Amino acid sequence: MAVGMVWTLTLLTAAAFALLTGNGAAVAAAAAEGMSAAVRLTLTMGGGVMFYSAVMEVMDGAGLTASLSRGLRPVLEALFPSSRKDRALSEALSCNVCANLLGLGNAATPAGIRAAVRLRELSGGETASDELCRLVVLNTASVQLLPATVAALRAGLGAANPFDILPAVWLTSACSVAVGLLCERWFARRKG
Repeated sequence: MAVGMVWTLTLLTAAAFALLTGNGAAVAAAAAEGMSAAVRLTLTMGGGVMFYSAVMEVMDGAGLTASLSRGLRPVLEALFPSSRKDRALSEALSCNVCANLLGLGNAATPAGIRAAVRLRELSGGETASDELCRLVVLNTASVQLLPATVAALRAGLGAANPFDILPAVWLTSACSVAVGLLCERWFARRKG
């Protein structure tokens, strides 16, 4: 609610200054242009999300996510010990991590929610378990090998080579995950 009030106040202030300075027509034209650009960007992003979500489904149907899951199992079991005993949790975590590795944040969300719900059920407590906090950290600061959503956004905005950001994405996402996991471990030890 506070954010809505801030936005409303900002828009009203901008409109008032535009009228007071005689720039009302220019502001209206800029607003119309901005709305048009927002619709184009939304359609571009939506198309990219749908395409890469379909790619994720095809990979799942072809068994590629299962292969990735087997490869990721040692890491996931080390990070989420509960997944050793619970197949549904293991599958949801694997699907979530695979989608995040491919930069498909929106496709990763349903699997992440399934994993979070399962972790909550397994912990049985009212507060978030350490594993659930770890899942949130990994989803917030995910390692991306192929930032598909960002590439779709860059392509939609006219980038000549949307994937030229790969080295920077790899470095920053690896650093963010490492720092996030270190912080999660530190807070978990302080709590316990």
